[in-house]
Amino acid sequence: MSAALRSAIRDVVDFPKPGIIFKDITPVLADGKLFHEAISLLCDTTGGVRIDKVVGIDARGFIFAAAVADRLGAGFIPVRKKGKLPWKTHEASYSLEYGENVVELHQDAIRPGETILMVDDLLATGGTAAAAVELLETLGADLVGISVLIELGFLNGREKLARHTVNSIITY
Repeated sequence: MSAALRSAIRDVVDFPKPGIIFKDITPVLADGKLFHEAISLLCDTTGGVRIDKVVGIDARGFIFAAAVADRLGAGFIPVRKKGKLPWKTHEASYSLEYGENVVELHQDAIRPGETILMVDDLLATGGTAAAAVELLETLGADLVGISVLIELGFLNGREKLARHTVNSIITY
């Protein structure tokens, strides 16, 4: 990873609420060379394993997952917040600091045994990723890895995904 990629991610203090330091990826997206590098690094996390489909988590994860899928010649599957997918879905809930959220996946998105790489922009507490993994397991996916551009290691999200290989490009 280049120092330029890491330094392009800007901290936004007190967003979306006081006490949070938001990792803003939009400078990476705006720079074609850095975006290309980020996608290449995420693709490299497959270790050469053939991927059938790349799953992206709503919403910034879609940006990276769709580009990775295209680069790998794989299909792209969105995991969305409840009520955003138009077909029959499976759903999984996860805890937030205050309350609960639900993500969904189309019931026919993945066939049992398909090799899946899950991609997101950021791994924080791991709740959303763990819910997405639950959905993939419901469909019999062969989840070969979870790859993220940024991991906030101090939030221990990796612990909720301990049964799976987690690859992060940048860790804070």
